[in-house]
Amino acid sequence: MFRLAHLSDPHLGPLPDARLRDLVSKRVLGYLNWHRSRARSMTATWLDLLLDDVRQQAPDHIAVTGDLVNIALDLEISAARHWLDALGLPEELTVVPGNHDAYVPGALRRAVHAWGPYMIGDPPAEPGFPFLRRRGGIALVGVSSARASGPWFATGRLGSGQSRRLRDELGRLGEEGAFRVLLIHHPPQRGATAWNKRLTDASRVRAAVKRSGCELVLHGHTHLATRSEIEGPNGPVPVIGVPSASNAPGHKRPPARYNLFSISGSPGAWHCRMEERGLHADAHKHDPAEIVSLASHELTIPG
Repeated sequence: MFRLAHLSDPHLGPLPDARLRDLVSKRVLGYLNWHRSRARSMTATWLDLLLDDVRQQAPDHIAVTGDLVNIALDLEISAARHWLDALGLPEELTVVPGNHDAYVPGALRRAVHAWGPYMIGDPPAEPGFPFLRRRGGIALVGVSSARASGPWFATGRLGSGQSRRLRDELGRLGEEGAFRVLLIHHPPQRGATAWNKRLTDASRVRAAVKRSGCELVLHGHTHLATRSEIEGPNGPVPVIGVPSASNAPGHKRPPARYNLFSISGSPGAWHCRMEERGLHADAHKHDPAEIVSLASHELTIPG
């Protein structure tokens, strides 16, 4: 049994003080949005409560699928590295970046450099995408859909080179009989987001999975609890989205949540059970609020 915890979109705050020159870009919109909305709806209070529960569950590994920061200021990126160090050792924790981590040109490069130990393959090498981490029969494949985009856009893209390498990596791992978990920030299924927040080359990801196969796809970005599927060579592949790890209850998006996957079996006969753990929607009315098991699902794994 291998237990994998998946959380996403913590949007770590509060925002550090920003210089005027830092805001002469798309950042000014994010800065205003943080102070107008996210400063109230995304707080360390709920994130810390969620992470306490993650630690109590003692998973074998933790996956974080992006948007650690908000407008990718240098101080945010360095603070996120300290947060990762407190959450787990690099061999216990895997990260892929999100669009907020690449908020402006150059930010993604700085984030990958700062968080590099958490997004490199086995054996350790220079950061690059896709990367592979093997944990017994489990293969964690991390890709980057993070791209700087224009104002009012939160799109993502893998590009042809990364998509081709993903297809080849998934194919090789499939021949070995590994349980392949694809970690990506933007959801790859059709109609998952608004047009200005979509994965622009999602068809490339779907084509890679359809040709080479995959057992499970985990993503963030939408701040919603979703279960969907995309086509694989041996049947539908589960695609699971998770709400923000820091969202407060009492707002339009689901409150802080993470998913815990229990993976067992062997090549051709894998089993995966998913438990949703987090706050109830009305948790703000209770004192003390607590993280609870919200639902449990047996996922159908292609084989």
